[in-house]
Amino acid sequence: MNSEVLVYEKDGGIAWVTLNRPDVLNALNMEMRDELWQVLHALHDDPDVAVAIFKGVGEQAFSAGADISEFGTAPSVVEARRARRERDLWGYMLAIEKPLIAAIHGFALGAGIELSMCCDLRIAADDARLGLPEVSLAYIPSAGGTQLLPRTVSPGLAMGLILSGDAVDAQEALRIGLVQRVVPRQRLYAEAEALARQLMTRGPLALRYAKEAVTQGLDLPLAEGLALEARLARLVLASHDAREGLRAQREGRAPQFAGV
Repeated sequence: MNSEVLVYEKDGGIAWVTLNRPDVLNALNMEMRDELWQVLHALHDDPDVAVAIFKGVGEQAFSAGADISEFGTAPSVVEARRARRERDLWGYMLAIEKPLIAAIHGFALGAGIELSMCCDLRIAADDARLGLPEVSLAYIPSAGGTQLLPRTVSPGLAMGLILSGDAVDAQEALRIGLVQRVVPRQRLYAEAEALARQLMTRGPLALRYAKEAVTQGLDLPLAEGLALEARLARLVLASHDAREGLRAQREGRAPQFAGV
């Protein structure tokens, strides 16, 4: 499922999704959004895919954001809104049950950082620069940035970054929790793949329900969140994966742990 703007490849349970417009710093245009919509459905439906990694081609950027050359080119505002409503790209990405990893290098701005925040884990190269510069264009983040950033870092930090439009470097992104790991540029994809393969050693149902508990619980009162966690934990414990995991522990084939 490859195109001129997006490349989708599979390798031993890992789906690699590559933004492929290096001449414009992998800016997201409508064609790329359409291709990404198809790719997200493919990795959601494919039983051979356990984890997906998103990356960008070229030396300069993961993605510099939306392609502003297309701004205002829709036939009408009504048509633009209808297209977005009928094809909620970021909402669909957030709903995917499999773990998603963003491997970020260079610029990750605007829709580029918003795409990465739709992923569960973010690994940044030491040359990464991340930010939401939309206010400098008299616009606001509109691919989820105003909602995802305050759920990723503290609301106060998020407000400062959104209103200033300033970018942060990789180490600052790590300090504030915007990324989980910073690695040398030349190790970025190897580290992302190693993380993906580590996740693949975990129970797939446990990964799915742990992700669901966190993402859905964020919007619930604590008591309801705890009830959600308990319900999902019961489902995991009743599964074949959990029975095999507990058997492996009893037989000394897996690390012992408490909590169940």
